[in-house]
Amino acid sequence: MPVAGLIIVGCSRRKKPYAAPALDLYEGWCVPRLRQAIAPHQRNRVLVMSARHGLLQADEQVDPYDQAMTPERAQRLRPHTFFALAELHRNLRVSEALLLLPELYVAALDASKVAPVVHTVSDPVEEWSRAEAILNYWGWSP
Repeated sequence: MPVAGLIIVGCSRRKKPYAAPALDLYEGWCVPRLRQAIAPHQRNRVLVMSARHGLLQADEQVDPYDQAMTPERAQRLRPHTFFALAELHRNLRVSEALLLLPELYVAALDASKVAPVVHTVSDPVEEWSRAEAILNYWGWSP
């Protein structure tokens, strides 16, 4: 039986030059690889951690922007991510989460509010096999 998983992936500096759904906007980090690794019906279980907007639904329309994640920015985003996760949990059962986030982005979350089991891959570009193993264990496939 597939795991009721949730993925939170970090945004990237490289973006399309036009508005697009959050998961389609970002062209760097591991986002393109993640898009290829999941099926369209799994997009509702993917959030993007944006340095500007906080947590975005995969299909939430976003304009391109330029905003770096800093320790101060991560602290400012924590209340937003807390409420976004609370709203998510009202509508979606989540038993495990995969965070494809560098440490600075993890600081914008309270990981204990994400899921009972949290897997973190802080360098999914170099360690994609770890992320892929979790997705396979969950029974996710395109």
